[in-house]
Amino acid sequence: METCSQLKSPLVAAMTELEKSMESMITVFHRYANEGGNKSTLSKKELKKLIENELPNFLKSQKSPDTLDRIIKDLDQNKDDELDFEEFAPLIIGLSVACEKHYALLHEKAKK
Repeated sequence: METCSQLKSPLVAAMTELEKSMESMITVFHRYANEGGNKSTLSKKELKKLIENELPNFLKSQKSPDTLDRIIKDLDQNKDDELDFEEFAPLIIGLSVACEKHYALLHEKAKK
């Protein structure tokens, strides 16, 4: 798989911080998707491994043992019990939004 940086023209400047973050998200998704049968989707087992390795603090903060099942059910738009990248992206975006809200709250408290 070619990454964003490999697809760029040599005339284009180095990747920005945001471009690197996007490339990282894509690379991580495909690293775990490539472990199973379908190389373009995450199975429940692959998603669990990704979350355990890449988002360990998120998993530790979950109180319910069926968190992973709920995540897949909520994100799996075509109901094939796997997540393609488009179905996976809202998980990362949602977690990022939650983290940003926490960040903003901490900065607001620090001002007081």
